[in-house]
Amino acid sequence: MSVLPRLVVTVPERAVPAVVAAFETVCEAVSFLRLDESGDVWSVEGLLRDPARRAELDTALMLAASAAGADLPAITTGEVEAEGWLARTREAFPPQPIGRRFLIRGTHDATATMPGRIALTIDAGLAFGSGEHATTRGCLIALEGLRRRGPIADIGTGSGVLALAAAALWRVRAVGVELDPWAARVAAENARMNRLHRLADLVPGNAWRARAIRRRAPYALAFANSFARPLCAMATTTARNLRHGGRAVLSGFHPAQARMVEVAHRRAGMVLERRLVVNGWATLVLRRP
Repeated sequence: MSVLPRLVVTVPERAVPAVVAAFETVCEAVSFLRLDESGDVWSVEGLLRDPARRAELDTALMLAASAAGADLPAITTGEVEAEGWLARTREAFPPQPIGRRFLIRGTHDATATMPGRIALTIDAGLAFGSGEHATTRGCLIALEGLRRRGPIADIGTGSGVLALAAAALWRVRAVGVELDPWAARVAAENARMNRLHRLADLVPGNAWRARAIRRRAPYALAFANSFARPLCAMATTTARNLRHGGRAVLSGFHPAQARMVEVAHRRAGMVLERRLVVNGWATLVLRRP
């Protein structure tokens, strides 16, 4: 049975967009994954259907590393069976019913539907934010328990799934910002793919400091699916950017860290409304009185 080389590199965050672009010149099924809590170490991988193009990839990676001011990454190689790799992708990321209202599906299953659910198509090549992680699930379950409101902010939008889900559920304006320009571009493509680009503006930006976010503040609802420490650090800013009565849906941390996140936001004047735990990950819903 024929096999394809599976190529993997580990790079710092600043090099991810350039390295992903280099992989895309010759590889299929390119994906990237954050490896540590600091967010500074990422894995990028892809399938090389034509081994003769390996030298082309080496050159592209050298240019990408130089442009990003990073060391040339070492490539780790493996093999994956050529036949049936799409089927395995489908098996790894099948259509996912989440809560009572949502169905998250990959581009390979873009026609999948379930009665009574809002179906969102998300690029399955993304390693985060596609709905399979418990933090995303927790945020979506929290969302469907809230009353319709807008506008909406999504801080660190990733694939854009939370902003898109809120826009689709409530038909209100949402703005999502993502520090990684490449990921922001993919999020914007996801918005267009779901015909939500007129409601959801997904752009590059640095959290609450992003111009697109500041222009539309204050918000009725804000998502932030990150880590405990960054969420605590921006608690005051989160509260200031919410309307009175506005909610923040926060995730990306373990239940043992939930108290720390809650206390930081209580000090900023917010109150806890709901705490969820999904597969070992916590989600908090907090309100600005």
